[in-house]
Amino acid sequence: MKLDAFPFNLDVTLCCGQVFRWGKKGDWWYGVAGNRVFKIRQVNAELEFANADEKFIKHYFGLGDDLGKISVEIGKDEHIGSALRMFWGLRIIRQDPWECLVSYICATYKSIAAIKQMLFKLSRMFGERVTLDGCDFYSFPTPEKLAKATESALRECGLGYRAKYVLETSRRIFGNDFSLESLKKMPYQQAKKEIVNFPGVGLKVADCVLLFSLGKSEAFPVDVWVKRVILKHYAAHFPKAFIEKISSHSSLSNGEYEKLNEFGRKYFGKYAGYAQEYLYHYERTM
Repeated sequence: MKLDAFPFNLDVTLCCGQVFRWGKKGDWWYGVAGNRVFKIRQVNAELEFANADEKFIKHYFGLGDDLGKISVEIGKDEHIGSALRMFWGLRIIRQDPWECLVSYICATYKSIAAIKQMLFKLSRMFGERVTLDGCDFYSFPTPEKLAKATESALRECGLGYRAKYVLETSRRIFGNDFSLESLKKMPYQQAKKEIVNFPGVGLKVADCVLLFSLGKSEAFPVDVWVKRVILKHYAAHFPKAFIEKISSHSSLSNGEYEKLNEFGRKYFGKYAGYAQEYLYHYERTM
């Protein structure tokens, strides 16, 4: 598939911390999205892939997003401009909402490597095996499968205290036949209120799910890296006392989180989520 009209950097998009079930073997990336296993590689301005069609690839990797327009919208200052230049072609992936929700419940206070390991064990124990190029992969377990699991079995996958959150959330979604897809039709704030009702879902997890799977491009997740970005480069937008307060401790209260989140959404606008991901990856790699 030619990429002439789609500025895209596959490596950066898959390495920037938004997805966890991808691995690279040689030139090829192998990934699992729900129950689909496929491989993809980028050769200059062309994408080659197998076990997926072009329509899915365009949707999954957000190739319909107008990066030129987005960069104009979010390019408010030199710092975000540097991040855009450094990682031009990074795109927000359209993840499956269920997989994304469980992934980010598991992600709380964990490194990316640890999150990948948890999700691999969870999928191996409760998903279905799928083979591609002689290698075994595992589909992501359905809400029904996880709802019928035991907390001890989930703990065996390395989830720790998160096991009870994943179990209860699975039971609520399966038992009530709740459709996460329905949240796509709701305004950002309304959808966020719905998501934080699930066990183990705080404000940051909710924003990640909204951004990475539910099409809410204005969502602006704030973690330790984004907090550092704001303290280093955007502190002048806040009262000095507030900056001193959030600098004095590592975690954020809900009220503090909301202030930083609101700043990101207002300052960067309707594509604040793209600004967040570029700034997040820039801070982690510089």
